[in-house]
Amino acid sequence: MRYGFVIDQDRCIGCHACTVACKEEHQVPVGVFRTWVKYIEKGEFPNTSRHFGVMRCNHCDSAPCTTICPTNALFRRSDGIIDFDNQRCIGCKSCMQACPYDALHIDPQNNTAAKCNFCAHRVEVKLEPACVIVCPTQAIIAGDLDSPESKVSRIVATQKVSVRKPHKGTQPKLYYVGIEGDLLEPARLTRQSAMLWADRAAEPAASAAISSGHSISNPQKSKAPNSAREVYDVAHPAPWGWKIALYLWVKSIAAGVLMVAAILLGLNAGTSGELLNTVGPIIALAALGGTMALLVFDLKRPDRFYYLLLKPNFRSWLVLGAYILMGYGALCLDWLYQGLFADGPSPALRWATAALGAAAACYSAFLFAQAKGRDLWQSPLFLWHLLAQAFVAGSATLLGVSIYMVASPAIIRPTLAILLASLAVSLLMILGEVALPHANEDVRLATRLLVRGKQSGRFWGMVVFAGSLLPIALCTAMLSSGVREGWSWAAAVLALAGLWWFEDLWVKAGQAAPLS
Repeated sequence: MRYGFVIDQDRCIGCHACTVACKEEHQVPVGVFRTWVKYIEKGEFPNTSRHFGVMRCNHCDSAPCTTICPTNALFRRSDGIIDFDNQRCIGCKSCMQACPYDALHIDPQNNTAAKCNFCAHRVEVKLEPACVIVCPTQAIIAGDLDSPESKVSRIVATQKVSVRKPHKGTQPKLYYVGIEGDLLEPARLTRQSAMLWADRAAEPAASAAISSGHSISNPQKSKAPNSAREVYDVAHPAPWGWKIALYLWVKSIAAGVLMVAAILLGLNAGTSGELLNTVGPIIALAALGGTMALLVFDLKRPDRFYYLLLKPNFRSWLVLGAYILMGYGALCLDWLYQGLFADGPSPALRWATAALGAAAACYSAFLFAQAKGRDLWQSPLFLWHLLAQAFVAGSATLLGVSIYMVASPAIIRPTLAILLASLAVSLLMILGEVALPHANEDVRLATRLLVRGKQSGRFWGMVVFAGSLLPIALCTAMLSSGVREGWSWAAAVLALAGLWWFEDLWVKAGQAAPLS
């Protein structure tokens, strides 16, 4: 048994009865929606047409939201319905990033995820979903896709049907009949900056356009007059913000400090002293504590953070990453203990800590890859970029501390060399991310935002020039002519600042392309 929907858009009149029925059936709060109707318009006045699309959860057979959910709050039932248990949800919002269809939201009343659950409580007592009951034109059909006798399976077998984003491999079970193709491809649509009766034009040109019936489009996203224009949709704010960017930045420091320290200890055995034996692990532990605090702080239900350990979904890299961070923290403590009460960490401990530090730095690439809704984050370079960033963060941090502690040149010069090499590799990764061929329009939109859009000034000025090229030049000058305290501080600060600017832009750009 596999329950699914067919929505006949040839019958849909855009009345929103399904939206209202869903809200009433599930007491959905104002401002969020489990099902909604999206409008687009095509053509140029007076030859225009309006098209509707009913949007909701696709109840995918291979649902990425169930994979990334760290506590199994989202799960696939035996009848194919993707249901959720808000008593297990910690509000991490990762499911919202994993869903390619914008089907999930955070319920503002209980701060947990919510979505269409096929009215599972009605299905269990042989009733149809509320939206099916109220649709005045019978445009919504629900039933068992595996039963040859069901109406929904006959439609799928005998009529031309479409699904949203089949290339994602989610195997959606929401089929459309007669839907306008542009409704299935949100990247094609022009976003309106004003609506006919909702906004008042501020400029004479805009007033003339409204009075003549022309649409007002965002100049940065303008298209041909006959292109499809989005005229009604519900809000879908970006789930992740500065806290996730700061988490990536702080985690790079936590992981990178002891990775670089392990290399320096191997090169300067017996000459490391307090910096690498005790100060290094203290910095790593402090940054690791900040990393875990940011993860908890970003949850909508931080009081349930321990569910990651008590109710784990080991397919989720949120869970695997939490265990990696805890293991890395244990090795950092051991390193600090041996630095305080012995002659320093043993070679076995050094390299084990460095290896787990690399895992702590890089596991986020697998987590972001599970966010299948965000195509920019699927980059094959991201894992290696995170590793390079960890070396940048670790060497820049140790360089600044070594100058403050007046460390020996045997420590400072190799640290400079590691910073220079890692900055060069990181810069190549950054340029590769934006220059390599793009997989689809969503990646092109996100990349265009960085390279030529409103974020281009910060990208080229702060990330590439101030955060990469300038510290590379400073490190090169010091390695060739001698270490200078002021230059060392500047190189370290600029490298760390450039890393932060990149993380912030990467998180924002990844969420720039619309999903629905």
